[in-house]
Amino acid sequence: MEISTSLVKFKFHILFAAAFSLLVFSLICVAPRFLDVLAYFWPLLVSTALFLLAVVLIARTSPPATEAPAEKTAEGILEFVAAQPDAVVLQPAEECSTSDRTM
Repeated sequence: MEISTSLVKFKFHILFAAAFSLLVFSLICVAPRFLDVLAYFWPLLVSTALFLLAVVLIARTSPPATEAPAEKTAEGILEFVAAQPDAVVLQPAEECSTSDRTM
């Protein structure tokens, strides 16, 4: 009687341990081996490593940006974008056709 009451007391612990043991056992038997996963993903891992290496090399070799603050740089871009386009000069059709023939 004493054993059955302590089993009932720890029934959730026993169920959790059994489920965890079943999960670990199934992962060991069913899951692919680590080398198989590595063989499948090696191109992705190599390309990521090369990209990170390129980022580190570019960061070390490029000089720090101390020429001008960002506001000064942005002003040039804004002036270029907001500038009015040059007036378009239209030629009559007769002049275009004669000028094309002389070339």
